[in-house]
Amino acid sequence: MTGHDNLLPRDMVAIGVPVPGGPDALVPERRPVPIPGADEVLIQVAAAGVNRPDVMQRMGKYPPPPGASDIPGLEVSGTIVAAGQGADMLVGQRVCALLPGGGYAEYAVAAAALCLPVPDDYDIVEAAALPETLFTVWTNLFERAYAVEGDTVLVHGGTSGIATMAISLCRLFDITIIVTCGTDEKCEAARGWGATHAINYRTQDFVKEVKRITGGRGCQAVLDMVGGDYVPRNIECLADDGRHVSIATLGGPKADIFLPALMARRLTLTGSTLRPRSVAFKGLVADELMRTAWAFVEDGRLRPAMDQRFALSDAAKAHARMDAGEHFGKIVLIP
Repeated sequence: MTGHDNLLPRDMVAIGVPVPGGPDALVPERRPVPIPGADEVLIQVAAAGVNRPDVMQRMGKYPPPPGASDIPGLEVSGTIVAAGQGADMLVGQRVCALLPGGGYAEYAVAAAALCLPVPDDYDIVEAAALPETLFTVWTNLFERAYAVEGDTVLVHGGTSGIATMAISLCRLFDITIIVTCGTDEKCEAARGWGATHAINYRTQDFVKEVKRITGGRGCQAVLDMVGGDYVPRNIECLADDGRHVSIATLGGPKADIFLPALMARRLTLTGSTLRPRSVAFKGLVADELMRTAWAFVEDGRLRPAMDQRFALSDAAKAHARMDAGEHFGKIVLIP
């Protein structure tokens, strides 16, 4: 390992989950500072993003993949302070990184391939809110659903971290985006962030509204984190040859689908989860983001929607805010 080895503390504050449960299950603990292996780096964490998978892990419903840290946290920003063999050229750089776990801590290990450079004039705390949603939206909406300039897409959970990132990217790539939200205030906030259209799913039938907005044609893609009875309704929203991508099942893991309609209209149903994918796959995504989207980060046009910032020791309060569903965009923890 190279870097500031002799200056690093032996242990650190991290957030553990001794017993799964509600937000109070998140408990500050002393943990050893992790040691980066080959092609890995150690990041002194400036901020860690809070994401829905962290909530599922806290509840005992989403265990970390084999070999990953049991500390929650899938994205961080900060400065590389040490490196394993093959990654020593990165020491001293400001980065944000996608992790399989371990982000809710003062130090975190990341694969060097999954570190993206943070421009000098970019808020390092905001940078922590980029990787998880950027990788997720890019791989699902742009790679799996093939969204391109001129398309119309439907994304649920319009004020979530995922949807606000989708809005930002669609705006940059000239894609019309329709989102659904649970209140008029959230719809207004989503439109203020850049959504082309926002539908209040409690007071409006989103299927009818999508049909109205698209002149009866439907949309080219749906990014869905609800599942359950939303899936057949999402399918109704699709144009012929449309693509439906599932990334979570907050509304239930099973759906009733009328297969003849799928065949007649040549629809595609697909889905993915990011966390268990290999470093090699995620590294290819990182390379693609550097080529296609990172210029927008460098010129300041791609920023995450930021909600509240909490101290790392207040992780329970951060999760309580996410559980309440009142947040707009990303919640972050600051060691």
